[in-house]
Amino acid sequence: MIGLDIRVDDLTGPEVARLIGEHLHSMTLHSPPESIHALDLEKLRKPEITFWSVWEGNELLGCGALKELDNQHAEVKSMKTSTAHLRKGVAKLMMEHLIHEAKRRGYVRLSLETGSMAAFEPAKKLYEKYGFTYCAPFADYIEDPNSVFMTKEL
Repeated sequence: MIGLDIRVDDLTGPEVARLIGEHLHSMTLHSPPESIHALDLEKLRKPEITFWSVWEGNELLGCGALKELDNQHAEVKSMKTSTAHLRKGVAKLMMEHLIHEAKRRGYVRLSLETGSMAAFEPAKKLYEKYGFTYCAPFADYIEDPNSVFMTKEL
């Protein structure tokens, strides 16, 4: 994917706001409110979260974030590919970036939460491809039939 730019994003641009809005809306279509763990723009601006966006020229293709849980463990958050760019390798590129960055920061574990419903199968397959395995809830999560938890040792 030559010509793509992954950059730390301050979450102030309208394109990012639209993509996060799309992400949050898609969660409401597939998960009950109490099982939605996606973060809005304000929560993504917390100091323990670094948010990246993927661009091709002036077009936003996708995003992803790392939330530091402690100095050895981070969580993948806000993995989202723009609907116009699905199945073009954007999620793969972002996942590789997040894993590389987690290793660079010295984390020994990377974990995530995603939905258990059929709509989340492509995401789960991607995470499995990158070596994530199913695990018990971590951090502040609790058992939830609408969520699955995955982790990867780095």
